[in-house]
Amino acid sequence: MKTLECIKPFFILLFCSVFLACSSVRVNYDYDKSTNFSNYTSYNYFSDMDSGLSGLDEKRLLRVLDSTLHSKGYILAEEPDFYVNILSNQFRNAPNNNVGLGVGGTGRNVGGGLSIGIPVGNSGIQRAIQFDFVDAEKDALFWQASSESGFRENASPSVREKKLRAVVDKVFSKFPPEKK
Repeated sequence: MKTLECIKPFFILLFCSVFLACSSVRVNYDYDKSTNFSNYTSYNYFSDMDSGLSGLDEKRLLRVLDSTLHSKGYILAEEPDFYVNILSNQFRNAPNNNVGLGVGGTGRNVGGGLSIGIPVGNSGIQRAIQFDFVDAEKDALFWQASSESGFRENASPSVREKKLRAVVDKVFSKFPPEKK
């Protein structure tokens, strides 16, 4: 019984680590603190934007982004206050879980050991999407968000759109930044 009580915190920590490692979307933000975000009411996309997404995924992302920005009060305009640039890339994560097997022995002045690391789980494909907001008048970056999330190449169109919506919702949950 005592052994179970000692092992219990280990399993709780292991479960929490696995759960947190599988979080869906991770986002980092950066912005110019001197920017007055209330000055921006309209946006458009760079005409030469090369997002790195497939044509269909880019359409899905722009559709979701447009609806999100419209819900925040921004309008799509020919002569905008700011431009949006989107960059994306995919990469494969190396498996980071290992199981170690060890064999050792000891005796009179004799010792030895063997340890083997076996990777557990598959490496997953991740997609990083970066959103840049550039002031149209000053031609200066004033807000940036970078997201990273899991990606399945063989996902259905509806799953892809849900995943892109989750990314946009998470990225723009803190846009515009609160004044401090």
